[in-house]
Amino acid sequence: MTTTDKPWPTEIRLAKDKAHLHITFSDGQQHEYRAEYLRVVSPSAEVQGHSPSQRQTIGGKRNIEIMKVEQVGNYAIRLTFTDLHDSGIYSWDYLQEIARDYENLWGRYLQEIEEQELSRDPH
Repeated sequence: MTTTDKPWPTEIRLAKDKAHLHITFSDGQQHEYRAEYLRVVSPSAEVQGHSPSQRQTIGGKRNIEIMKVEQVGNYAIRLTFTDLHDSGIYSWDYLQEIARDYENLWGRYLQEIEEQELSRDPH
């Protein structure tokens, strides 16, 4: 599959509640992402680290909202959240990956929150 064959967004829509982002891809895939999920799986170095062993579990994001959605070139978006986090660049591939692997990623996050005695609720 070449770069031009990869699905790209045909619609990116932030819900009125600012807690959900809807994306429709050129191959017909449609995904709804919760802001909390996008924040805790952010591709930023703050969350992912520079290696798997440096990945951080971020708590307190249950009520987070998306303040701004900006296109980055032809390959990604940058999201600004109400906690002012804006360093994650969400490529089209990454957005499809986290949609496909939602059950695993969200389950791992909930398990890590519990193990680290964190809360999804803000302090």
